[in-house]
Amino acid sequence: MRTDAASKPGLQVALCGNPNVGKSTVFNALTGLNQHTGNWTGKTVETAQGKVRGETARWILTDLPGTYSLLTGSPEEELACDFLCFGHQDVAIVVCDATCLERNLNVTLQVIQVIPHVVVCLNLMDEVSRMGGSIDLAGLEALLGVPVVSCSARRKQGLGELKRRVEEIAAQSPQHSSRSPLLVYPVPVEDAMIRLLPALEKAWPGNCGLSFLALRLLTAGEDQLHRLLEQCGSEERGGLQEAVAAARESMSLAGYSPQCAGARVISAGFEAAKALCARVVHRPCANDAGHDRSLAMDRLLCSKRVGIPVMLALLAFVFFLTISGANGPSAFLSAFFSHLEPRLLHWLQGLAAPEWLQSLLISGAYRVTTWVVSVMLPPMAIFFPLFTLLEDWGFLPRVAFNLDRCFQGCKACGKQALCMCMGLGCNAVGVMGCRIINSPRERLIAIVTNAMMPCNGRFPTLLLMMSLFFIPLGGWVGTALGAVLLTGVLALSVAATLGSAWILSRTVLKGTPSTFALELPPFRRPSLGQVLVRSVLDRTLFVLGRAAVVAAPAGLVLWCLTHGSLGGQTLLTHAAGSLEPLGRLMGLDGVILLGFILGFPANEIVMPIILMTYLAQETLVEPQSLMTLKMLLTEQGWTVWTAVNMVLFSLFHWPCSTTVLTIYKETKSLRWTGLAVLLPTAIGMGLCMLLTLVRGWVGG
Repeated sequence: MRTDAASKPGLQVALCGNPNVGKSTVFNALTGLNQHTGNWTGKTVETAQGKVRGETARWILTDLPGTYSLLTGSPEEELACDFLCFGHQDVAIVVCDATCLERNLNVTLQVIQVIPHVVVCLNLMDEVSRMGGSIDLAGLEALLGVPVVSCSARRKQGLGELKRRVEEIAAQSPQHSSRSPLLVYPVPVEDAMIRLLPALEKAWPGNCGLSFLALRLLTAGEDQLHRLLEQCGSEERGGLQEAVAAARESMSLAGYSPQCAGARVISAGFEAAKALCARVVHRPCANDAGHDRSLAMDRLLCSKRVGIPVMLALLAFVFFLTISGANGPSAFLSAFFSHLEPRLLHWLQGLAAPEWLQSLLISGAYRVTTWVVSVMLPPMAIFFPLFTLLEDWGFLPRVAFNLDRCFQGCKACGKQALCMCMGLGCNAVGVMGCRIINSPRERLIAIVTNAMMPCNGRFPTLLLMMSLFFIPLGGWVGTALGAVLLTGVLALSVAATLGSAWILSRTVLKGTPSTFALELPPFRRPSLGQVLVRSVLDRTLFVLGRAAVVAAPAGLVLWCLTHGSLGGQTLLTHAAGSLEPLGRLMGLDGVILLGFILGFPANEIVMPIILMTYLAQETLVEPQSLMTLKMLLTEQGWTVWTAVNMVLFSLFHWPCSTTVLTIYKETKSLRWTGLAVLLPTAIGMGLCMLLTLVRGWVGG
């Protein structure tokens, strides 16, 4: 007997729907968790779970990867489909983008066949109203046969009604899932389903989604079919396998292969969705001003001729604002920390702390930490919110659209462009995002080359180099040049990724590129509150916090190297000296290479380690500003060319430890993990050595 939802300790609820419809936003609003959301597809590549305090029950809410259909073979869609079919969920919430309902209803009709209790959540209803459209909710509910709730997750509107309808339907007795009368399959497919149902009833007794499970068995590929058959008991497996073979044979005799049947079933879903929308959706006028503006922006950003130059110009403008706006806050923070330093020193002296401890805490840890905060925090606090605004606006999918043709020419998958955009936040996340690529060969190409994109941890160093060595060339002109150069650095990383993909696809990962459909989401007005919270907490403070946490053991290692001696010289001097020949060959020095090596746990701490190493050698004085920092680096032999090589090696070197571990988890191969480490390192060392060699030839 079923337990009433009000007394059930954990109502199991699945959250599903198309990509980029606001599932993660709904999930965050219901659970209070802070899962990263964005206005582009492919954000959720794993399931996420959270607890919801409902009106009458507590839920376990599972956010599934976005899927356009439950009958295709991509990894994230198989995960979502398996969870719905075999995860024993009480209710499924299907989140639909109300602004393009027709595209969303195909997977909705499929979920209704799988789960007996379904609630449809029409998200972004505020945008429908803003565009002058409307949806007949009562009519749609009657046609689907399941509750339909209007919602605007970003504004937290309609969530109470959503909770109420979920718990209301969960308390009802389960009934076999029905199929919309508008959903008509080809006769041979229908006959094969009917022929297969008796065997399915024996293999999965009590399962309410048998008709849809029959469709999966009839349309699945051989690998997927074998995996599905293993889900049933061993006693019934043989009989079910024979029934599936017989049903497939009957379809084949009628001219329907599994692939053809699957395509016709999906087409039937979209035709039914079109018929449903024709009855319940009132569309805005064709000359709607907002619609026209969106089309005009798409024509500009996605143009074959000017799309990429316009995007580069937009990124350059973001970098210009970042570099020009960082000077004042950086000087203020530096003065504040300098003013605070003697007071902390006086406090330690009052505690009778030994001089070595005072030196370690003040001249070492405090001075370097505050230096890093003064230099890194202002540009990050400007850049990350601006970049997040572009992301929420819908900029990144247009970047992927423009790069798709380039990846096709490299015999790689255009979806890799989306993974590259994920890598701009974190390379480990970008590597996990490669799961959206169906082809194993193309997925490996994307994984191996993802670390060539600059992540959150590398942007501060890149911004610092531009601020120190290019702004002083002359006011806003120097700032503009720094922004252009930083944009060129990003373009260089894209070019290196494409070149590496081209080489890999013609050597160790040969193959033919696959095709895919890329959804361009509508332009949306970003939510400023969410942007500030996410950019400040999830990115800016996360990068600084990670740098501080990981810098602690690195600082301990540096202290030991400084105070340990061998042959009359400190171990730090020996370590940096042993790397000096290679560093000079690359236009750097041994201290810089030591910083990259000790910074393997996190890219954020490379520059702090370099500064700590210089401090340990007692060659630096207390910093006062960015210009003071440049002067101090210059005293260590830094030139503009040193900064250029620093940028190149920051851009191309081994991934951080988190990314390396993620690559191994995704590939299960030391070979591919090693290639992902060696390839960007070889590119970085090669570019630095080539630049140094050319400078030597021309006498620069």
